[in-house]
Amino acid sequence: MKTRTVLSVLGKDRKGVVATVATTLYEAGANIDDIQQTLLADMFSMTMLVTVDEELCGFNELQERLAADSEKLGMQISLQREDVFTFMYKV
Repeated sequence: MKTRTVLSVLGKDRKGVVATVATTLYEAGANIDDIQQTLLADMFSMTMLVTVDEELCGFNELQERLAADSEKLGMQISLQREDVFTFMYKV
């Protein structure tokens, strides 16, 4: 089963953020469908649309891997299912 997700990263800019997150996604068999990033002064913000192949790596396992990246980078990383994200921000 493939699950569409929204991944967000926020924190003080530093080297290796995109590489670290992209490597984790690659190793989990996930696909980056779209990506947008912004740098405001020294604050880094990135949002990705990611398709997770749950036969290769489950959603919860990927969240755990990204939590490890969050600790390593000292940044906030959040992974949500796209349908939950859309419902939360529906007006």
